[in-house]
Amino acid sequence: MNTEVEAAQTAAGRELVVRLAFGTMAAHTLRAAVRLEVVELIGDGPRTAAETAAAAGTAHQPMTRLLRALTALGLLTQDAPDTFSVTPAGALLGPGHPDSLASFVRMFTDPAIVRAWEHLENSVRTGETAFDPVFGTDFFSHLARHPELSTDFNAAMSQATSETAAALPRAFDFSRFASVTDVGGGNGTLLAAVLDAHPRLSGTVFDTADGLAEAAKTLAQHGLEDRCSLVSGDFFRSVPPGSDVYLLKSVLHDWTDARAATILRHCRRALSPGGTVLIVEPVLPEAVDTEDAGTYLSDLNMMVNVGGRERTRADFEELCRRAALRVTSVVPLADAAPYSLIEAVAD
Repeated sequence: MNTEVEAAQTAAGRELVVRLAFGTMAAHTLRAAVRLEVVELIGDGPRTAAETAAAAGTAHQPMTRLLRALTALGLLTQDAPDTFSVTPAGALLGPGHPDSLASFVRMFTDPAIVRAWEHLENSVRTGETAFDPVFGTDFFSHLARHPELSTDFNAAMSQATSETAAALPRAFDFSRFASVTDVGGGNGTLLAAVLDAHPRLSGTVFDTADGLAEAAKTLAQHGLEDRCSLVSGDFFRSVPPGSDVYLLKSVLHDWTDARAATILRHCRRALSPGGTVLIVEPVLPEAVDTEDAGTYLSDLNMMVNVGGRERTRADFEELCRRAALRVTSVVPLADAAPYSLIEAVAD
């Protein structure tokens, strides 16, 4: 290999490593922008840094520095030395945007998520969750003790579900069935989309009382109060019986294999004859997909914060086998990458 090629590769490698090492700083730049409501204050823009600082109650120079950094990250544009506008990507930081990621950013940059990551090395060495010793309890118990954080978490999960909610009703033939229960369904975003698309289907959103906190509002917004019920409970004990479809999105990856198998076993016991369990989660390929770093970082996040994991198809097949279920298909949700739709039936 000639020296020019080696030099170019080294330069590209340095750029990559430095950019990744600055990732925590970039994330906290987004957090500051959301908490200071920068996107809302700039609005349709352009707006000067001085005006933005005054509206936010900050000093002018520090706000200018934040706006410059957001510009370098692609979230703002600089129209003049002291004047900025919001890019389409930056607009997603505004809570009023229909595809807003504001709550997602707030949650995934919160100390409740990031502090345990400081102990990733120990989790890799031991396989143990880092969150519990750092906070003195498990992640979901911590959420239950902090209502504001729980609200952010529920909103973040809803925002992260929006693409799946748009894709799932078209990706699976729900018309074969009469009823569906969304296990761990949170505020009902996903099930509402399914019921909207299939008017003869009835539904149940099943979650903890905290998880269901915003679900009634979601159902009311969609006019689904008469077709969908809300049931609170613990899916490690049971799930509501008698549905044709049990839907689990981003539930199993929160838990160890033993606990995930328990959830599936309860779904299997509750399932109506001829029914289906639908699992919506990323499915790791056997060889690493270098275009999908997010799923592999999510896998580490599951290890650090909750003790769960992302899984391969073989992993899901084994989980289902342990619950007397058989995987019949695994189909990528093309419009909601990296998620796949895993269909399982009674074995």
